[in-house]
Amino acid sequence: MENVSSVDKLESIKSFQSTIRKSEKALAQMTEKGANTTLLIKRLKALHIGLTMLENIWNQRPHHYTEEDLAETHNVLTGLFPSIESTYAKSKAGSPQRTLLERRIKAFELAIQAIDDLSNE
Repeated sequence: MENVSSVDKLESIKSFQSTIRKSEKALAQMTEKGANTTLLIKRLKALHIGLTMLENIWNQRPHHYTEEDLAETHNVLTGLFPSIESTYAKSKAGSPQRTLLERRIKAFELAIQAIDDLSNE
């Protein structure tokens, strides 16, 4: 993880923050409509943990998550790749959406790597 550029670090953190904001808005709308929010809550928790793992590795910020939390986050983030990659494949080259998705994929990969690195210590 030490070979990650400062630009990639910043973009990855911003990507997680953006994804968390979007998910929180979606959760509020779904709650208002009375929709089932279980999956979104699980994803939101994983996003928060993923962001924390990046901040832990790069900024030495402490975390309080258990091995079980980290394993679940690893699985949730990994499980999001097929839908992100599908949307990416449909996006136009050079479009803002494609750039956003590239950054999100990179951020998720880095968070998963951070979890793996912590688990192997």
